[in-house]
Amino acid sequence: MKRNLLLCVDAFGTLFRPRSPIAEQYGSVARGMGVKISDEEVAKSFKSAFKEISKAYPNYGKKTDMGARQWWTEVINKTFTPHHQGPLPTNLTSTLINRFWCKDGYTLFPDVSYLQKLSNSPQRQQEAPSRLVIGVITNSDDRVPDVLTSLGLRVNPLRYNPTIKDSTQEVRKAEQAQHHQNPDIDFCVMSYDVGVEKPSSEIFDAAIDTLSSLLSSEGKDYKEEDWGLVYVGDEVGKDAKGAVMAGWDAVLLDRGGEVDTAYEGDAPGVEGWIEVEGKKVPILEGFEALGSYGGHELLKLGST
Repeated sequence: MKRNLLLCVDAFGTLFRPRSPIAEQYGSVARGMGVKISDEEVAKSFKSAFKEISKAYPNYGKKTDMGARQWWTEVINKTFTPHHQGPLPTNLTSTLINRFWCKDGYTLFPDVSYLQKLSNSPQRQQEAPSRLVIGVITNSDDRVPDVLTSLGLRVNPLRYNPTIKDSTQEVRKAEQAQHHQNPDIDFCVMSYDVGVEKPSSEIFDAAIDTLSSLLSSEGKDYKEEDWGLVYVGDEVGKDAKGAVMAGWDAVLLDRGGEVDTAYEGDAPGVEGWIEVEGKKVPILEGFEALGSYGGHELLKLGST
């Protein structure tokens, strides 16, 4: 077993979920402003608008310098315009964008408290002889750090930056912004910044690059032979397959989706196992099981 561990997790569907179905939230806000539309109509129209805008302006508008906020404005306008005569209410788009940029639209899964407990463990300290670093890898725009912070997690502002080879100064600025508190999340890697989505190996490589920058800011070097790599998500295709193909160990959390288990669970918190690209991947009841199923000693609370 390698001495140190980089644990990265998915965001949407793994750390947090909508407070209620997105179509219901969109519909409720719109109807409150006079737009006559059912939740079913919202769901259908939103799906079509999302697909159209994604094709016209890939990666949440990043490639065309549109930016995520304007990108979502286009999606919202195309969702509701066909169902409303005349101009849309002036504050409809801003209300919906702001709602899903913070805790108003989402809620944490209860077992995320495990990661918060880990933040105060000895293995999370910079000078620990065996180090645990926790990051986020997600197919998303740049809202994720703000959403996680709003939900109560302590998120280091560090994020992957492809334009800067040595981002040591950015890391130090991020550390200063945290007022030296122990973060729950050390960095975020978003497809918005990387330019590709899971299951591409590039987004997992970007996480290693960000870890390397973090260590460099501490006067240390990243050595592949010293670091284990574990990725936790809720989807087989994007999360487990992407991680395994990138050379990481994968873990799936049961978040209520349909996951076929090829093997019966044989440890506390392990619901079963599934084979992904020839590798055995555990399916866990929740984050707490990370500390007991034997994936890595550093995932146990209080490890040194």
